[in-house]
Amino acid sequence: MSDKIRSIPRPLVRTNQWFIFLSVVTALSTRQAWILSVPLVVGLLGLLFNFNPVMRIAKLFLKKELSAYIPEDHAQQQFNQLIAVVCLGFGLISFLLDWNVAGYIFTVMVGLASFIAILGFCIGCFILYQWKQYNYRRSLH
Repeated sequence: MSDKIRSIPRPLVRTNQWFIFLSVVTALSTRQAWILSVPLVVGLLGLLFNFNPVMRIAKLFLKKELSAYIPEDHAQQQFNQLIAVVCLGFGLISFLLDWNVAGYIFTVMVGLASFIAILGFCIGCFILYQWKQYNYRRSLH
């Protein structure tokens, strides 16, 4: 087992966040729910096969060595991507079933979370931190 901490350069994470945000905005503004399937598939590829096409393409445009960029924790990003995939999946399914209120709720949640992350506060990170704190406090009893 390797002790090396896996990380992702921040510009790649930001690109993925922008991709999710712009996909959600485009899907909602055009009322074309199928557009949500694109970030959903990209996210699933990242989670299941550790291959995120958006990040792979963005990596081609980086000018410095990967280690020169601020690192983001790989495990934390996988957790965040899982939340995004679940919300996008529920949103898309809801729209396909004409459950539009649920579709908007799930889709707006992931869109807002990605935009707030771009601004600097990671909601998924906060959720994971709180979960770990809860488990730690529970283990003390």
